[in-house]
Amino acid sequence: MAFYLGLSVAASVLLTLGLLMMKSRAAQLPLAHGARIPAAVLAWCRDPIWAGGLGLETAGYALSVIALAGAPVSLVAVMMQGGIALFVLFAILFLGERASAAEWAAIGGVIAAMVMVSLSLGNLEAERRAAVPAIAAISAALLAVAAAASVAPRLQRSGAAAAIVAGFAFGLGSLYTKALTQDFMGHQGGAIIARLASDPYCWLIVAINVTGMIALQNAFRRGRGIIVMPLSSALSNLVPIFGGIVAFGERLPVTTPAAVMRVGAFALTIASGALLSATREAEVEHTL
Repeated sequence: MAFYLGLSVAASVLLTLGLLMMKSRAAQLPLAHGARIPAAVLAWCRDPIWAGGLGLETAGYALSVIALAGAPVSLVAVMMQGGIALFVLFAILFLGERASAAEWAAIGGVIAAMVMVSLSLGNLEAERRAAVPAIAAISAALLAVAAAASVAPRLQRSGAAAAIVAGFAFGLGSLYTKALTQDFMGHQGGAIIARLASDPYCWLIVAINVTGMIALQNAFRRGRGIIVMPLSSALSNLVPIFGGIVAFGERLPVTTPAAVMRVGAFALTIASGALLSATREAEVEHTL
């Protein structure tokens, strides 16, 4: 278990550095929307710094897949949350970004929720096979919320709408990846490529992660990384923690204090995310 948790931490660092490189180029790269999505994505890929960030993202994702193969999805999600604090620190030091007092409170809430979830971890029971109806229900609910956020003008202007879409997309990607690793480990034999191509989770992973990456870069283009990344990352980690309980049978802690901390962390993450999504770009001075 320590090996897989170590991989989760390494994955978080790589993903954070990749996102920092992508954010640093956001002002120079076009938005991707409507019929312009293919041209915008091509322009992103031609930018060497952005492409380097994508390479780090790919490496970090590969490590997270290996971690998900050997550890519960909710536990991996908790370990990945450390990237939030790291990104905020780098955004301040290298991108010169600033936040208001309310935004700092929200960022602190996200980090506090991460600590609370970590402290609530106890003995982990064996997880069950993925419940397909539960995953489908979670996916439908999150897609509905993301669609509603996408048409809210205020959320669009601040980049929060795209950050919410990205967070939900990456969170669902973690659930699909865990289900894929279960399928892969449970059925031995046959060509690897053929086994992957025949598994619907493989195609769902590709589609949802591409959607998340496009949404996240658009969020970086419209808003500050110090706001966009914590909001997106908190949601992307909250989804697999919740989904691990609903779809994979991962239980809440048996002791009352640990269970209270776990539920409190959920509530704090949601409240902090709501506060971050209500940010106004004009209220904060940029030092770029």
